[in-house]
Amino acid sequence: MRTLSHVTLSLALGLAWSAPAAAQLHYTVDLTSPATHTAAVTLRVDSLPARDTVFQFAATAPGTYQTMNIGRFVLDLQATDARGRQVPVRRLSVNRWRIGDPRRVRQVSWHVQDTWNAVVTEFPVYVMAGSEIASDHALLNAHALLGFPPSMQGARVTLRLLHPPGWTVETALREGSEGYEAASYDELVDSPLLLGQGLTTATLTVTGVPVRIAAYTPSGQITAPRLADAMRGMLEAAGRFIGRLPVERYVFLYRFSPPRPDGIMGAWEHGTSSEYVLQDVPFTERSGAGITSIAAHEFFHVVTPLNVHSEIIEHFNFETPTPSAHLWLYEGVTEWASDKMQQEGGLQTLDAYLGEVAQKVRVDRLRFDTTYSLTRLAETSFTTEGARQYGNIYMRGAVIAGLLDIRLLQLSGGRTGLRALVRDLARDYGKSRPFPEDSLFSIIAARTSPEVLDFFARYVQGAEHPPVRESYALLGIDLVEDAQGVRFVVSPNPTDEQRSLREAWLRSGTASSP
Repeated sequence: MRTLSHVTLSLALGLAWSAPAAAQLHYTVDLTSPATHTAAVTLRVDSLPARDTVFQFAATAPGTYQTMNIGRFVLDLQATDARGRQVPVRRLSVNRWRIGDPRRVRQVSWHVQDTWNAVVTEFPVYVMAGSEIASDHALLNAHALLGFPPSMQGARVTLRLLHPPGWTVETALREGSEGYEAASYDELVDSPLLLGQGLTTATLTVTGVPVRIAAYTPSGQITAPRLADAMRGMLEAAGRFIGRLPVERYVFLYRFSPPRPDGIMGAWEHGTSSEYVLQDVPFTERSGAGITSIAAHEFFHVVTPLNVHSEIIEHFNFETPTPSAHLWLYEGVTEWASDKMQQEGGLQTLDAYLGEVAQKVRVDRLRFDTTYSLTRLAETSFTTEGARQYGNIYMRGAVIAGLLDIRLLQLSGGRTGLRALVRDLARDYGKSRPFPEDSLFSIIAARTSPEVLDFFARYVQGAEHPPVRESYALLGIDLVEDAQGVRFVVSPNPTDEQRSLREAWLRSGTASSP
């Protein structure tokens, strides 16, 4: 995920929990009164398990690293039996309701206000991770609308949308006879929807995988075909960098908006899609490049964390946020890769790439508390204190990922860099096999060299000053700090050792590890 404000800052996919094979949740979301900025939601079930006396709304969502408390936006929740008689319900807390006799329940209904137009005094919801319901369009995230019985988090789901005539719907979800289908509540949350009048669309193919782009803009200045032209080179470079995409399809959803009073816009990654709320400006080469850069970050998330993630991410807890210590991998490595793959793909010169690294070094030092380690940043990400430091995962996190790439290449004689390591981890773990939360560093050390444990201890778990100057000097690239600021200078006359490592670094060490 990236949030964008005065400084450009940059899903965890929570897979299904177990549920009875026949259990299903049937949601209907009525958007036919969009001027109210609310949706009427109905959940139909054959019955609720006796243990499901609690009905839950999301306190947070995968990949957002923020407290949301969606229950704040829920109105008049009711439960009824097969004959339409009321089943007693009582609110327990901001996100939880108690159901008196769950076995009688056949329907739960409520109204929910969109997060864009609700007034809140704390914990504002990121625009790209909330919901917007407007007169001619809507941007929907399931966790921002739909509650669920906790023991049925892994049940199959159908989603039926009622919307004004003339609206079209774009999403990565597949449509079945009863509506859109998902294997679980988690998959539904992982699949945002953009719908409305006047959406523009375009489709590209990347490593044989169809990639669809959909856009809504009130001004008509930015269309999906223009976005496709701007993003084509990046997507092709990503395909070469990643190898064949580990998904069957992918969807980009863009909602272009006038400037917001809080200045916050951004993007959110998902397993087979990503969504963007960006400023509605005239489309130029520069604005197209900016959109492409953001998309590159979100697109690489098909690798991390979709195919490389810990057990904490695998079983997401919507009630009580449990942070994974490996935010450095999910966001820091992803941010590094989004820049590196453009440099390797010829979309960015070496000088421009190094300029991005230098900028991240500056922002880390000037805007954030450098006594925060990346591990501490991850572990406090759901707190108010940690939220103030969160943006540094895209600065220091990306810088340290780049240093890890150089260190891995140095230790392997140029054979294995960070890209090859991530590819190998994705191959051996993948979408449905998480790594143990506490074992990742030892797993990496076993695949590469025991010496990387010292790197992780000092620069990921610890907050030692990143050895930027020393690491890039191994490549014959000098870090210069003077009155002009921080910048890199590439030596035209590297030593043989520097030249050899630089050549390996320029291609990220594409060989697989043993």
